Amino acid sequence: MVDVTKWPMFSLMRVQDLASVRKACVFGASANEAIYITNDDEVYVIGLNCGNCLGTGESSSTIVPKKLDFLSGKKVVDFSYGSGPHVLLATEDGELFAWGHNGYSQLGNGTTNQGISPVLVSANIINKKVTKVACGSHHSMALTDSGEVYAWGYNNCGQVGSGSTANQPTPRRVSCCLQNKSAVSIVCGQTSSLAVVDNGEVYGWGYNGNGQLGLGNNGNQLTPCRLIGLQGSCVSQIVSGYAHSLALTDEGLLYTWGSNTYGQLGTGNKSNQLSPVQIMTDKERCEHFRSMFQSHWNEDLKEVIEIDQFSYPVYRSFLEFLYTDTVELPPEEAIGLLDLATSYCENGLKRLCQHIIKRGITVENAFSLLSAAVRYDAEDLEAFCFKFCVNHLTEVTQTEAFWQIDGGLLKDFICRVSRCGAFKN
Repeated sequence: MVDVTKWPMFSLMRVQDLASVRKACVFGASANEAIYITNDDEVYVIGLNCGNCLGTGESSSTIVPKKLDFLSGKKVVDFSYGSGPHVLLATEDGELFAWGHNGYSQLGNGTTNQGISPVLVSANIINKKVTKVACGSHHSMALTDSGEVYAWGYNNCGQVGSGSTANQPTPRRVSCCLQNKSAVSIVCGQTSSLAVVDNGEVYGWGYNGNGQLGLGNNGNQLTPCRLIGLQGSCVSQIVSGYAHSLALTDEGLLYTWGSNTYGQLGTGNKSNQLSPVQIMTDKERCEHFRSMFQSHWNEDLKEVIEIDQFSYPVYRSFLEFLYTDTVELPPEEAIGLLDLATSYCENGLKRLCQHIIKRGITVENAFSLLSAAVRYDAEDLEAFCFKFCVNHLTEVTQTEAFWQIDGGLLKDFICRVSRCGAFKN
């Protein structure tokens, strides 16, 4: 169940209706409009109806949840809201629907007529399967299952990425530097756009007056440009606010850039950042202890921290992380460190341990790693190890580690593999 009770607009809903909410998005200037998806994949809206953003086919507001019958039976995989306001929604079948304000053709239907009901967006993407959507204030983006990025709508700052500032009435593929790249994620700021490609590179285009593109300057960008400040990092997730952005790497490092008027970048000041800056809990402390740690640590201290439950390398790495936010440890020792990190609720260290373990997975140790992931509640690592075991099922089931695992886990693994169809003739 999604906890939506923090928003007053849901307070009038019945308990059974609240329990059915699977995914929700609350929007509007005063958080007084919402769209939500139920467990049985029905789409409901509630609240004011500014700019026809509820898509009910009429302009009146509603304090009672109203189902969008036009979308009934279509499983929603992603949706997004733009402050224009307008809404984009992608279904499991790859269809793209839009409604709301359309003064700049942000609905992608080639007109500037308001969309009071969901309309299927088909121009230029009729044979494409849309998997993700993103909304700026008056522009839109869509990502297909083949990694292509499409953009349309208002383009005064180049946020559509076409190389000009002319508005784009229908979806147009964003090419240039993305032509031979496969994108995996897209986000929009107010008048800017960002995309992450499959090798972890990030590209930005559009308005850049506050450095929200992270390019090291504040000039607008009419076509996609790579963020050199993230070179050497593999970005796995990215989000954007009005004029700032955050990126998370596969090693659990967080970078921010752009507008910082309210301290939203977490840098300890209110200065805008034109390039990505790594956020640390206390940078001065980390640098101080990093130097002290590297200068004074030696093997003679081994007996001081040796405790039977964990090995010396595990404790050493734990202390090193606390002082420097880094870990250097072989994959075979990372399981013990994952255990220690779990005991002390060090989620950042847990992410690093999982990254190290993933790099060291083999057929011989895969099932042991899966068992450890289950034991320490490391969901991401568990999913990774399970997929590896399924992909190498014959070899894994012939290893010593497989037959040494307790019966409960073994039974659960066999059931999960069966549901994946691994035992079908």
